[in-house]
Amino acid sequence: MLSAIEAAMIRIRRRQSRRSLARPVVNDLDEPVELNTLAVIDAVDEGAGDSSRDVTVGFVADRLAIDPSRASRIVAEAVRSGFVRRVASQEDGRRSCLELTATGEEAVAAAHRTRQLFYSDVLGDWDAGEQREFARLLTKFVRSLDDAAGE
Repeated sequence: MLSAIEAAMIRIRRRQSRRSLARPVVNDLDEPVELNTLAVIDAVDEGAGDSSRDVTVGFVADRLAIDPSRASRIVAEAVRSGFVRRVASQEDGRRSCLELTATGEEAVAAAHRTRQLFYSDVLGDWDAGEQREFARLLTKFVRSLDDAAGE
C-alpha cells in the first residue's frame, strides 16, 4: 500500500515540476503573466483568506518553499507587472504587506476556472460520491502533510 502511494506521489511531483497545469492557466489569461508571477498571485490569494496572518514576502517564500531573497525578486516582478501591490500592515505600519490588484484578482479567478475545468475533465467519469470522497481524503492528506512539516 505505501509503495503504491509513493509511486503515485512521485508521478504527481513529476507532473507538477513540468508545470503542465500552470501553462494552460497562463495561456488562458487576458493579461500575460509569468509562471513565477502566477505562483505569487496564488500564494497572495491563499493568504488573503487567513486574517490571522499578514501576507508578506516571507509568507510567499513559505508557501512556495523558496528562500526569502528569491521570493523578494519574484514578488517585485509581480508588483511591477501590476498583479500585486504593497500596502502597510494594519498591525505594524513599518511592515509591508501584499494584496492582489484588480488585475491580480482577475488573473487568480481565471486560474481557478481553468484548473477547475481541468479537474472536471479528469474526474469526469467519477460519480459525485467518488469525487466527494477524493476531495475529503485529499484535503485530509494535505493537512497531515502540513502537520508533519510543522505548518
